[in-house]
Amino acid sequence: MNKKHVKFSNRVFTALGLGIVLGLGLHLIYGIDSDVLAKTTSWYNIIGTGYVKLLQMVAMPLIFISILIAFTKMKVGKNFGKMAALILVILIGTTAVSAAVGIFSATVFDLDASHIMQGAAEEERGAYLEEKTSGLTAPDLPTQIIELFPANPFLDLTGARSTSTIAVVIFSAFLGFAYLRVARKDEDTAATIKKGLDAIYALVMGVVTIVLRLTPYGILAIMARTVATSDFGAIYNLGKFVIASYVALFIVLLVHLLILTLSGLNPFTYLKKSAETLLFAFTSRSSAGALPMNIKTQTGRLGVPEGIANFSGSFGLSIGQNGCAGVYPAMLAIMIAPTVGINPLDPMFIITVIAVVAVSSFGVAGVGGGATFAAILVLSALDLPIALAGILISVEPLIDMGRTALNVSGSMTAGVTTARITKELDTEMYNDKELGAQVSDL
Repeated sequence: MNKKHVKFSNRVFTALGLGIVLGLGLHLIYGIDSDVLAKTTSWYNIIGTGYVKLLQMVAMPLIFISILIAFTKMKVGKNFGKMAALILVILIGTTAVSAAVGIFSATVFDLDASHIMQGAAEEERGAYLEEKTSGLTAPDLPTQIIELFPANPFLDLTGARSTSTIAVVIFSAFLGFAYLRVARKDEDTAATIKKGLDAIYALVMGVVTIVLRLTPYGILAIMARTVATSDFGAIYNLGKFVIASYVALFIVLLVHLLILTLSGLNPFTYLKKSAETLLFAFTSRSSAGALPMNIKTQTGRLGVPEGIANFSGSFGLSIGQNGCAGVYPAMLAIMIAPTVGINPLDPMFIITVIAVVAVSSFGVAGVGGGATFAAILVLSALDLPIALAGILISVEPLIDMGRTALNVSGSMTAGVTTARITKELDTEMYNDKELGAQVSDL
């Protein structure tokens, strides 16, 4: 298809369809408990999981160099404070809204954790979480803020901490401001620095391009593995929760579109141009892995300046994840509350849940397991049984796909809206009926 110059988006959708068909075939022929299926999918992981790991490999270098490059273009230096504040307000604000939507959906569908039948997998997961979180207390806001600072930026470049992404952003910003100081005092030295940064940026972008061109293969393998190993019986038994989750996720997506509409932008244009990136986030279940496509979509299709795109994409990996840190923990809290005698419809309890979810969204890693980490923080802060965070492990992959796509949409919405408010959005590019730059061709 590539040799025939078929559009990248069509190749991605073809890979998605083939992956679903292949996964269903493997599932029906061998069954979910088959050793043959387990061995087969372990080989598929070389392509699927390997692809996601390659994307994660370039995430930190991309964040680091892209933010520095943005500072060399001066625009971000002039409006840095306003830009960063707007992005944070939108990310945290939409997370609070997501929590409210999650509470609404859980209430409408009358979800109650005590009515969910737990199998061996759920009980094992619950026991594991209880053991690992024994004595855990949710950190207060000052502690969470302190954790964002990069005591060792080289450690954070390895992604060792849950807050490493934000720490790298902060470290890059310090270097960026240092560059601006040098530029004011010594133009020759600044020019040398800029030339070196441009060379490194070109090299990193070259690596990103190579990796992104593997997208159709990665998506095919990921979808085949996901469908083949899905427990359809568990999905049926927990169908109400799955439906409630996707209803909540869809409502929050509508909130994103409403924010864009109120900003004077066409929401359908946003959906059309971000579809490939949201699709990848959906299939890969990795916000960090989708970062290169997230940034390219904002800058090459939606008209967002590089500085804003990089900050919104980077901040969105660890702050204000609407799906994993917003909808999911709030729904769990409402489901689990009746098991300890708390009225989930108590207005004060609802307000507390929303506030705790918003604060706890700081530092949630944009990789697999981020939603569980967020749920543990919220349940611990509300003094609810942490072990019950494992009751939905059987349908976790299915729900996590939608949550991840919503996370990425939230960060892109923050970038586009911030650029619009600061009057830096290229509206001509945004409104162009053509898709614009290929997300796989940087």
